[in-house]
Amino acid sequence: MPHIPNDRFGRAVTLWLSGGIALALVTFVCFRLGLDLVTTACLYLVIIVLLSLQGSFPVSVVFSLIGVGCLAYYFAPPIFSFHVSEPLNAAAIIAFLTTSAVVTYLVSRVRKSAETLREQAALLDLTHDTVFVRDVNDVITYWNRGAEELYGWSKAEAVGKNSHHLNQTLFPAPLEDIQAELVRTGRWEGELIHTRRDGTKVVSASRWSLQRDERGRPSATLETNNDITERKRAEDALQESQAKLAHVTRVTTLGELAASIAHEIKQPLAAIVADASACLNWLAADRPDVDKVREALADIVKDGDRAAEVINRIRALLSRSSVAHEPCDLAGVIREVHPLVCPELGRHGITVEMSLAADVPAVMGDRIQLQQVLLNLMMNAAEAVREVPPPRRRLVVRSTVEDRDDGPWAVVAVEDAGVGFREEEAASLFEAFYTTKPGGLGMGLAISRSIIDGHRGRLWATANPDHGATFHFALPAMR
Repeated sequence: MPHIPNDRFGRAVTLWLSGGIALALVTFVCFRLGLDLVTTACLYLVIIVLLSLQGSFPVSVVFSLIGVGCLAYYFAPPIFSFHVSEPLNAAAIIAFLTTSAVVTYLVSRVRKSAETLREQAALLDLTHDTVFVRDVNDVITYWNRGAEELYGWSKAEAVGKNSHHLNQTLFPAPLEDIQAELVRTGRWEGELIHTRRDGTKVVSASRWSLQRDERGRPSATLETNNDITERKRAEDALQESQAKLAHVTRVTTLGELAASIAHEIKQPLAAIVADASACLNWLAADRPDVDKVREALADIVKDGDRAAEVINRIRALLSRSSVAHEPCDLAGVIREVHPLVCPELGRHGITVEMSLAADVPAVMGDRIQLQQVLLNLMMNAAEAVREVPPPRRRLVVRSTVEDRDDGPWAVVAVEDAGVGFREEEAASLFEAFYTTKPGGLGMGLAISRSIIDGHRGRLWATANPDHGATFHFALPAMR
């Protein structure tokens, strides 16, 4: 851009000419009017300050020296001489020179600071992130170009407005709690939902940084926001897909248990039919045995409740459960799954041992999803011991508590004495579509891990020293 040096040269020439003319004019007027040295020095000082405001420290220094020379030559006795005879006049000239130098320096520093701030503000306008500053009352004092593009409000429209009202901010927690954390730590991070000028919603990853004054009191907050709306939509779509896939695996697993489920329902239904037939026979007698009829009817109620309970458990596992987490007792989850798998395990001569610790803490989770994880692990363990010698056809389900640096964790383990897995297979056990079962989908362990990950937990497998494997999952205790 060749015109820039010419512009700078033109500004420099104009500055020197205007400074020289102003200084000459003031000198001429003051000399003709016979003004004293102090008054003239004050007028010179005004010129020097005005020159300083133009941002040229060398020009101001040169004219300060010229001004001192003019004061000594024209206004300090003896006139028309650079010799100053009066100590007061000498002191006035020194004071002028010092004052002009200090004022010139300070004005130059302030101007450079202002230029630096403008440059930094210009850099903030280059970022695609939204950056704005608000005071202690949440009133916007700075609004960059990224904020204009994201929210639709211009800088002139946004500055002076309350940021939370302007953006109709929805917070993940009470604002008072967020402000308390900001004051305590000096920063806060989280996801906010804002409303653009056109009424559409935007999800932002927000970072707040607190600025304090020289006394340590909060003075302003710098807020930086990244638009993550599309990422959140993708995450929600992925979560929905995982939920659908988890539903498929539940149906598939229950399909494998169909014979056992049919058998478990058939038993109470057969008992109900037998008891009802006996009641009819007793009631047909000349003298009905009311006690036997009452006892049989009680058995019918009990068997009916048993069948209904089996059906309810099946319906729960077949349901499209939501991801809403609530307090869960893992011991209760284990007891709810146990009756579902016991008939199938019994058909193959597999026994189940329970070792449930009494002090296992409750966890936050989706009960149906945790049931599915345990069901998958127990069915996999049953598959692993189905073909081994009868003494090894057993499963052990344990629940324990483990203390970690971040607090207690509840741990559930399913141990078998089956065929186990080779060391080279360990890395692939939880991969989607990896299976060692004929006709298997290879999704059970992959879905189980995604469920446990969604609960902020961990799922892993270890090879047993003698036979088989143990699958563990751990969840943080509810706080």
